[in-house]
Amino acid sequence: MTTVFLVDDHEVVRVGLAELLDSEPDLQVVGQASTAGEALARVPAQRPDVAVLDVRLPDGNGVELCRELRSRLPDLHCLMLTSFVDEQAMLDAILAGASGYVVKNIKGMELASAVRTVGAGQSLLGERGTAALVDQLRAKLGSPEVLSGLTGQERVLLDLIQQGLSNRQIAERMFLAEKTVKNYVSRLLAKLGVERRTQAAVLATRLRYRDRP
Repeated sequence: MTTVFLVDDHEVVRVGLAELLDSEPDLQVVGQASTAGEALARVPAQRPDVAVLDVRLPDGNGVELCRELRSRLPDLHCLMLTSFVDEQAMLDAILAGASGYVVKNIKGMELASAVRTVGAGQSLLGERGTAALVDQLRAKLGSPEVLSGLTGQERVLLDLIQQGLSNRQIAERMFLAEKTVKNYVSRLLAKLGVERRTQAAVLATRLRYRDRP
């Protein structure tokens, strides 16, 4: 039996998904939430095999929720659910540890199959050639050379970004002007080949980089 937790801010969608998945003999919905906050409180208590997460939530987004849940429950498999195809969001989800990404207009049997695939620990990738792109991204994340060109200061900066600190907080920690930190962050992202702070944070987490100069 694969246990499932549903997170979606639309009650009708949640109820429909719950009924669909519960009708399958090998799937069981053990909980629901409409916000990221509710999910963070309820999912660890239920410890489901799979969490189906809406990408857009009223108090956050499913990608960040995925990353936080995975940090608390490493064995949890996350399946992202969205109303439209967004390849950047899909890549962000994969970086955050999601196992799959599906659009809400997916057929019922296909969704049940996707939950089974993810619950079995397999990756469910999207369409339009994203599999190859994700493979390249994962290869990059798994390579220690990603950080080889960073200075000691940049390594400290990356560690602080990974902790979720704002530019102002980083400036206080590093005894720098906030504007200087902003410039340093921009250069660091360029060196890492990512566009967003969240991607840099996930990169640092994936590489388990904790050393300080």
